[in-house]
Amino acid sequence: MTFDLLRAQFDACKEIDVNVPIYLSAGLDDVVRTEHPEWKQFDPETPDDFFAPGYRRLCFNTPYLDYLCNQIVEAVTLFPNADGIFLDIIHQSPCCCRWCLESLKKMGLDPQVKENRLKLAGIVLENYYRKTTAAARINRPDMPVFHNSGDIPRGRRDVLQYNSHLELESLPTGGWGYDHFPISAKYVSQLDLDYLGMTGKFHTTWGEFGGYKHPNALRYECSAMLAYGARCSIGDQLPPLGRLDESTYQIIGTAYAEVEAKESWCRNVRNIADIGLLSSAAVTGRHPQHNEADTGAGRILLEGHFLFDVLDAEMDFSKYKVLILPDEIRISESLKSKLQQYLADGGKLLLTGESGLDISQDRFVLDIGADNLGEDEFAPNYVLPSESLRPAYVNSPMVMYYASRKIKTTNGRSLGEIYHPYFNRSFAHYCSHQHTPAKPTPSGFDSGVIHGNILYLAHPVFMNYFAYGAAACREYIVNAINLLLSHDISLRSNLPSIARTTLMQQPRENRYILHLLYGPTVTVGGPVDNLPKTIRKPKEIQIIESLPALSNVTVSLKIPHPIRRAMLEPQGREIPFVVRDNRVELTIDTFSCHQMVVLS
Repeated sequence: MTFDLLRAQFDACKEIDVNVPIYLSAGLDDVVRTEHPEWKQFDPETPDDFFAPGYRRLCFNTPYLDYLCNQIVEAVTLFPNADGIFLDIIHQSPCCCRWCLESLKKMGLDPQVKENRLKLAGIVLENYYRKTTAAARINRPDMPVFHNSGDIPRGRRDVLQYNSHLELESLPTGGWGYDHFPISAKYVSQLDLDYLGMTGKFHTTWGEFGGYKHPNALRYECSAMLAYGARCSIGDQLPPLGRLDESTYQIIGTAYAEVEAKESWCRNVRNIADIGLLSSAAVTGRHPQHNEADTGAGRILLEGHFLFDVLDAEMDFSKYKVLILPDEIRISESLKSKLQQYLADGGKLLLTGESGLDISQDRFVLDIGADNLGEDEFAPNYVLPSESLRPAYVNSPMVMYYASRKIKTTNGRSLGEIYHPYFNRSFAHYCSHQHTPAKPTPSGFDSGVIHGNILYLAHPVFMNYFAYGAAACREYIVNAINLLLSHDISLRSNLPSIARTTLMQQPRENRYILHLLYGPTVTVGGPVDNLPKTIRKPKEIQIIESLPALSNVTVSLKIPHPIRRAMLEPQGREIPFVVRDNRVELTIDTFSCHQMVVLS
């Protein structure tokens, strides 16, 4: 290259008043990896294929960290008026490179034990955050900095403190799916940080030159960012010639034209929520990209059109009518005290599976109105919910794949019965393709119980829904949530489960914005084995292509302020509404993709 490409890009953007944060691939550097192969991360559980195409991550416990910090200092010195430093691909594996082995030895820890290597990885990562953030702010203490790991780790306040803002990487076709961003946004909206959504222009994911997402998909994804209170970012990658791809920016321009028309109703908003979903990832410390309990619960709430926030244990519970602890949240003393206060103040709890059990003993820390007799030995087993929770089309025991707790109602009201299969299917006990049917008589254990303001379901229902997605399971859980919320529910509608909705308040403008989203997904693609080694293996992905209209959408809202006017925006069209039983009731004749209803 005969000129400074970054300088040329920077100056061209500044000339047209476009902000320019500087990107550094902190976790990857192929030049460094070639010159210093000893600086690479070595994870004994994922052996390296030397000849495989692709990248190798660098270890932040090696001298590479000093090299990276010097690179950051150089960038902020050459570009003092940069609009931020974006550090990408921030991961530290349970590494056993020379430096990590030496560190473990000094700590007196056995490197053969994975937990020890994970402990060191956490220490190394903390040192990375501290040093690189300081390097980025060596000249300007107010320099914006973001460290990207592909997901915002819920409950990790120690990590979040090093970011000036948050960028929610979530490419629906790149492995994240269409439900990752809403759940992530529902969490970060409760933090005192600005945030933006980050999708990509690619049909699949990063690095797909010549891949183009359908324009309707980008329209939907940007609309979703607005609906969940986020700013918008669409990722691209620059070809070596340094010229922007015209087709890419025509597609992006179409989406951003709609964003521009809607922005004034989307600034400085706060999410209205009936329900607080206490994140399993935040409490347990398990942070996969898709925590099964959190994602399953998030899908239920999104598909059931409930208004909710996602919480960590440090957040305020008091403003929520219902608090959900999904599947695997065992209770510490500090969390117990917080839950007891929440209940004393009139809050309602939904506990499922292991949630509600003591962190160190197999007993419930709150009075759920039933005895706990341990985990059921049958998986799957069956549930016949009480009529109030039963799906309208199911009057027989329905299969639940994850093992339930065995509970027997004492001073609570039973919400249904567990049925056992004849036996667990195994090599010694054959039964058809999957499992044996339910025995004709109940097991004697209850499938759920309600006692005062606590409703408990014995199965890890959210993990079950994440894994299998049965509509009957969803309706069972939705009915349980509705039983708790009762007449206090803020939003009712006739939207289909694939539609999404949020209710935002704009306090400065003294108005509410109801967002309706509808973008049906289609599953395409799939794994193929007979491809050249130069090609990355394809995966099954969700795409959006068509944006059909929804008609005669009815909405009933319970809003704490009198409403004088309802407007469809950005069309600027007023629509009629009625107030009945302190609820605003209105109908949207038709909409496609995204509709805002502004209530003032």
